[in-house]
Amino acid sequence: MTKIRLYLDEDTQDSDLLMALRLRNIDVVSTGEAKMLSRSDEEQIQWALNNQRIIYSFNVRDFYRIHTYLLENKQYHAGIILGVQSYSIGEQMRRILRIIATLSAEEMENKVEFLSAWEQ
Repeated sequence: MTKIRLYLDEDTQDSDLLMALRLRNIDVVSTGEAKMLSRSDEEQIQWALNNQRIIYSFNVRDFYRIHTYLLENKQYHAGIILGVQSYSIGEQMRRILRIIATLSAEEMENKVEFLSAWEQ
């Protein structure tokens, strides 16, 4: 079982969240670090798949739509975690860490996890 590696999209690439995750030894890359700023959501999903990373986004509607489209067309993605901006950095981090401690990268394939479901 492979540990989840994260890819934070433009909405979620807060430097405090990046630092907090890295301090806890989470392998995480931001859209800016990947040189993927201003790319389409579809390109972001493809980059995440090519680099075996789970994308984390606040863009619930669009990424869930892409997830559904890919599954209906027998295509794949590495996994998606969807959150909301109202969570503090600490709350986002705690819930993301809970997902990483519970699920493997393989278990995330073609799956969407909502941060709201990972309450303590």
